Formats: sequence, C-alpha cells, structure tokens
Amino acid sequence: MNANKNTAKAAGFLYLAVIVTGMFSLAYVPQKLIDWDSGTATFYNITASPLLFRLGIYSSVVCYMAFTFLPLVLYKLLKTVNEFHARSMVILALLSVPLSFNNLQHKYAALTFTGKESFLHDVSTENLQSKLMFSLHQYNDGLLLATVFWGLWLLPFGLLVYRSGFIPKFLGVLLVLGCVGYLVNFTGNTLFENYSKAGIGKYMSMLPAAGEICICFWLLFFGSKAKANGK
Repeated sequence: MNANKNTAKAAGFLYLAVIVTGMFSLAYVPQKLIDWDSGTATFYNITASPLLFRLGIYSSVVCYMAFTFLPLVLYKLLKTVNEFHARSMVILALLSVPLSFNNLQHKYAALTFTGKESFLHDVSTENLQSKLMFSLHQYNDGLLLATVFWGLWLLPFGLLVYRSGFIPKFLGVLLVLGCVGYLVNFTGNTLFENYSKAGIGKYMSMLPAAGEICICFWLLFFGSKAKANGK
C-alpha cells in the first residue's frame, strides 16, 4: 500500500511540474510577448523582456524533463492493470520528448534574432522581424506535430485508469476525451487553413486540460487510495 501511495504521489508531483511549466511556456509567455498579427510588436516585446522569453524556454526544458519521467512512474503504478497498455502509454509519451526538445531550437533562433550579436548589425530591423516570426511559426508547427503523441499517450493511459479499479472511472473517460481533443485539433489545423478561426480548437483544447489537471490532483491528494499491485 505504502509503495503505491508513494508512486502515485510522485506521479502527481511530476504531473504538476508538467502542467505548471507547460502553462507558463505555452500560454503565459506567448500571451505576454507574441502578437501573431504584428512582427514589429512581437520583436519589440521580446527585446524589451528578453528574460521572460528566456524563462519560457527554460520552463519548456523543465516541462519536457518532467514529462520524460512521468510515464515511467505511471507505468510502475499501472502496469499490473494491463501490461500492453502500460507499455504503449510509455512509448507514445516518450516519442514526443525528442520532438519537443528539438523543436526548441526555433525559440533559440528567435532569441538570436532579437539579440545584439555583431553579425546582426548589417541586417535590417524589418528583416529581423520577418525572421523572428518565421522562427516562431516554425516552433508552432513543431508543437502541432508533438501534439499527436501528447494525444495518443492519453488513450492507453485513460484505459488503464478506467480499468484500474482504484482510480475513478470518469478520470479515464476524461483522459480518452483529451486524446480526442488533441487529435481533432491536429487534424483541423493540418487539413483546414482557417480552422483556428472557427473557434472549435479552444473547446477541443479544454478536453485534455480537464483530464490531465483532474488526474494530477487525484494522484496528489487521493493517491493514497491506490491499492497494492493495482488490485
């Protein structure tokens, strides 16, 4: 009992780290600094607050590091429920990590374009602004690819939670719906040029947020109900 309680709480703390750093880097920092309709405004926002932009990058690194260990701890907690689903959960989650880390190079490039390096002195401000926005759009495209795996790992995770017998079934349902939300947004943004303007994406984004926040707090505060060996 005690071992499973500790495992559940460790998973909860890792999940909390992922959620907090993810919200900071993916929501708070872009909202403060990036104006997708104005390269000029974005350029001057970042040059005026370079530390906030750097903190966003650093927060992403912490997020992906925590996410590397999260599925491994969850595997320990849930493997006795279904070994195949537990392994699938780990594989699908970990596949997103190198994609996510590699994608950060676009933010480092954006940081370079707003810096004071000597090799930029002969480049016009307009050109730098254009390159900056190109890098940020490249970063967003990379995130879109990563969301495929951010969604897919929630399917076996949700099934494990639903069948565990010690975690509320509705949390498993929410996690599976989170998978659907990620994949619907990926499909819409990839296939339809004006998908982001339709408003559907905001509602789809709420599905994974609801599922992951709820399971995080259950693991933190009610994880002591986890029974030995997942029975």
